[in-house]
Amino acid sequence: MPARSVLVVMARYPQVGVVKTRLARRLGAERACALYSAFLRDIETRFIRGPRPLVWAFTPAESDFPAVVSAGARCLPQEGHDLGARMHNCFRRLCGEGFERVLMVGADAPHVRDEWLDEAESWLDGADLVLGPSLDGGYYLIAMRQPHDVFSGVRMSTASVLADTCHQAAQAGLRVHLLPQSFDIDAADDLVRLQQLLHCGDTANLLPATAAVLRSWDVRERS
Repeated sequence: MPARSVLVVMARYPQVGVVKTRLARRLGAERACALYSAFLRDIETRFIRGPRPLVWAFTPAESDFPAVVSAGARCLPQEGHDLGARMHNCFRRLCGEGFERVLMVGADAPHVRDEWLDEAESWLDGADLVLGPSLDGGYYLIAMRQPHDVFSGVRMSTASVLADTCHQAAQAGLRVHLLPQSFDIDAADDLVRLQQLLHCGDTANLLPATAAVLRSWDVRERS
């Protein structure tokens, strides 16, 4: 029997100077890219054998992203003129393949909790749309049973993304469930939050590559 649910990760090819540009202004381009690459490794380690098939949706479409992840990992090039269109097209494709629940996260939220993914999947029994609010006004997770267009007209990468998406959902009569608030790792303050997570609980065990990169920086700065 095919899987009912799928986890898709929106990711960018880890090229120095292109990924995590806001973090790069504080860390430097090479460090920012090394950190993002660690996110990709940790996400794959966490979810490749999880309860849902893992799909990488990558950009740029012409990049050799499949070489970055394990051989045989499913990788789909993102298609569309902007982020919203690329996300919508990804939902359309995977729902069209017969998946009943599509859960989408970004590669800049490797710390997303397993229980939040489970909650999203469970709530899709009744809700049409599940969102994980992030502190910057966007969302770290979006999940749907059908590829509803809650993307057109939404100004992505702004502080109003969540509000605008909820407005689109309300206009379409969709039932929405919100997960606990968290954060994406985009700026220096987000990195501080991530370091705090790594120093408490079991997050460090879930993100060993990320923790190792951050530890290596600490060692160099102390020496």
